[in-house]
Amino acid sequence: MKRFVCVVALPLALAVPAQAQSQPTAKNVIYMIGDGMGPAYLSAYRYYLAGKPGNAVAPTIFDQLLVGAASTYPDDDTWVTDSAASATALASGVKSYNGAIGLDTDKQPLPSILANSKRAGKTIGVVSTSQINHATPASFVAHVASRKSYEVIANQMTNAMTAATPELDLMFGGGLSYFSQQQLETMNRAGVALATNWQQLDEIEKLPAAALLAPVALPYAIDSDRDQRLATMTFTALSLAESNPKGFSLLIEGSLIDWCGHGNDIACAMKEMEDFAAAVTVAKDYVDEHPDTLLVVTADHSTGGLTLGADGEYQWLPLEVKRVHASTETIANALLHTTAEHYAQEWSKYVDFELTNAELTELALLANENMYTVAAKIGQMLSVRSFTGWTTTGHTAVDVPVMAYGVGAEQFTGYQDNTDIPKKIINILAID
Repeated sequence: MKRFVCVVALPLALAVPAQAQSQPTAKNVIYMIGDGMGPAYLSAYRYYLAGKPGNAVAPTIFDQLLVGAASTYPDDDTWVTDSAASATALASGVKSYNGAIGLDTDKQPLPSILANSKRAGKTIGVVSTSQINHATPASFVAHVASRKSYEVIANQMTNAMTAATPELDLMFGGGLSYFSQQQLETMNRAGVALATNWQQLDEIEKLPAAALLAPVALPYAIDSDRDQRLATMTFTALSLAESNPKGFSLLIEGSLIDWCGHGNDIACAMKEMEDFAAAVTVAKDYVDEHPDTLLVVTADHSTGGLTLGADGEYQWLPLEVKRVHASTETIANALLHTTAEHYAQEWSKYVDFELTNAELTELALLANENMYTVAAKIGQMLSVRSFTGWTTTGHTAVDVPVMAYGVGAEQFTGYQDNTDIPKKIINILAID
């Protein structure tokens, strides 16, 4: 059976600082990335839970674990990273160009934390709410020049899982449409436990295992009929990985925080934060029960330039955000599939406040536009009501939060670059 082999020899370990040889050693690491989760998202989620301004404000799971911050710039002609360059840095400790998946600026393969962990005999896996071959999980497993090479990445992941000695033990997420029937059959023949729905995921009892639970990404949390989907995948991944006496290294991504940020959709973003928080809580509980484990939570970048307060108003109204029960994309699709005279009725199925006549007129003028244009207008309307500000539909260069818990957590205190995070993890895992 064909194995996934890199075209050049890889170094056996990430380059790590020489100090840290006396620090505590962890058996396991749970590495979690909230894609697009800049610092304003943590603040917004805290006040979203508190509700009405003036209510008591309690620390969230993120606040409880917060220890530092990290810069995110790529090795490129900009300070603003994309998810591929940042994930490559977070995986390997080496900066690269925007679009790179597991490659340096010379387009040579970089060893990741997961690859080093596998060489040390640990179980490794990736979990994501996006398609599993998307930029962040891909950068921990694959090596391609462009993040858009989804089929190539899927093939490398298939080869890694089906090698005679598997080079990837677990992958849970979306992306079924990127894997051919032949690749799925190859996984079956190689003994990979394969799930394409949630019931089948619940029935997985052994590794290697792959769960491809949606054609592309999973539905947004706000649109989903399944609560805590990332927490469910996280719990299952931990349950399967913990049987290895040499430990495990898992990458778990809350992917769609970023997608909501790109859409300037605050209600969507808060539900993704809620979903990610539930998964982080599962991970923290695991560390409490297994004190030989390190949990690290961070973001690859911030998305959207989110601000709490806008247009000179000293207000942010999370209760207005909570009155929205679908993503702007879902609402836009619903409006485009009806006529303007039925907009108010259709809107009421998803939102607990009425549109003004002026807003109805604005939406009616977009009846022949595409879904994304209508969704953007709806996002603006929701942002105006909640005094939510956005500066971009892209990424920003602000530093991102770093959270840590368990063995060696104190090593992540204060400022660091994103390349420092994997180097510290490798030291704490004591992988040579």
